[in-house]
Amino acid sequence: MTVLESRLMQRESVAEGTMAFYFSKPAGFRHEAGQSLLLTLVDPPETDGEGNSRTFTIASAPHEPELMIATRMRDTAFKRVLKTAPIGAAVSLDGPNGAKVLHDDVERPAVFLAGGIGITPFLSIVRHAVKQRTGHRIHLFYANRRPEDAAFLSELQEMEQLAPGYRLIAVMSQPERSALRWSGETGHIRRELLVRHLTDLKSLMYYFAGPPAMTMAMRGMLQDIGVGEQAMRYEEFYGY
Repeated sequence: MTVLESRLMQRESVAEGTMAFYFSKPAGFRHEAGQSLLLTLVDPPETDGEGNSRTFTIASAPHEPELMIATRMRDTAFKRVLKTAPIGAAVSLDGPNGAKVLHDDVERPAVFLAGGIGITPFLSIVRHAVKQRTGHRIHLFYANRRPEDAAFLSELQEMEQLAPGYRLIAVMSQPERSALRWSGETGHIRRELLVRHLTDLKSLMYYFAGPPAMTMAMRGMLQDIGVGEQAMRYEEFYGY
């Protein structure tokens, strides 16, 4: 791992309470879809006991010119600085880290189970798979409370038209609280939902990411189905 200098290029809202931040890609920086990095603020105007560094999944794909991360905007010193920093502000990057990359066997379908901001590694992987035409069959289950909370939902829906082997199954647990009409799946990611959309559940490769409670529930659900540990890859996203 090497610490590299980067700069904030732009930021935007991608869902209610969620923002995306784009950083310059240092010369020679290489990553695989689904990996993460450690981002450190340089000389921030404020700090707190949580420090000036956070680990983020790289939500952009390897072929893109900038590095993008996305995060829920909690009221912490780190995120206040990130939200208000001038364009061009310096940061340092350490990475890439992690091994959450898509398996090589294109004959074995991949199932992604994402909760909230846990969508970021899968956004990178799907963008990469669509661009490179890897041939993988991907089923992405994406859980949120309401459509307004679902970061990158429109893009993920649009990519279904570009990749015949990719399917999005978005599920909302509180659609009645939305100002938008929702006609898709409702509730949570449960065994019954998987059974409706998948066949031969034990033969698939599962990836899941989200809050700790969600990842624990997904692991338990898959174990009950009979999926072995070697067919699961997962990552927890805490509310920092």
